[in-house]
Amino acid sequence: MAFASTALSQAAPAWHLFTRLGEAQILLPAMAAALLWLVAVARKPRMAAWWLGGTAAAALLTTATKVAFFGYEIGYAPLDYTGISGHSMFAAAVLPVLAGLLAGGCSSRWRQAAIAAGYALAAAIAYSRLPVGAHSPIESLAGLALGSMASGMALWAPPLPDKRPPVWLAAGLVAWVVSLPAGAPPSPTHGWVVRLSLAVSDRAKPYQRWQMHRDYRREQKRQRAAQASAKAPTYWR
Repeated sequence: MAFASTALSQAAPAWHLFTRLGEAQILLPAMAAALLWLVAVARKPRMAAWWLGGTAAAALLTTATKVAFFGYEIGYAPLDYTGISGHSMFAAAVLPVLAGLLAGGCSSRWRQAAIAAGYALAAAIAYSRLPVGAHSPIESLAGLALGSMASGMALWAPPLPDKRPPVWLAAGLVAWVVSLPAGAPPSPTHGWVVRLSLAVSDRAKPYQRWQMHRDYRREQKRQRAAQASAKAPTYWR
């Protein structure tokens, strides 16, 4: 047990760095550059529209679940659910499509392998939300599934462009995504969502995960007491 605890503490900094690959401030600019290339050069406005629309819808739903929890106490304690993981969602929505575009001009087999690698990286980012203590398994899985649907809309509804992006664009996208986790400032998106939640719900403080579990335990205790009272014999005189 002591060895496992030490290993986890040593791995924590690496997980904190790796999990940043799922931040919106890193992935969305890369996505914007790819969208511009799709529309202006590859002449694939339909694919760009599917990708942008699917990702926007996924982001809206993810934000709505967080507002529902922080502002209105809507969660599910038995599954430790407080809202969809945004890192998992953005990773699954953006990285597989970027991988597919960067593999343009390659054979179908290589392109499918690149897309699969994009999904594998997104899955690893979703898992990374667990050791850093940011999300529960169900929240990470929900984000991964939602983002995968968004990227799937772009990858399989319209055909991918056969044209390969220029080397400078491909190198720039890879360098951006890989280098930013170590140098970018902390992402402000969580704070934005919290402030939005407080504004729309008129709460003074956001609802917290520990409060959800506390309230759940209290409700379970109240229900057990009510059941015990209902089963207690009644004596008539």
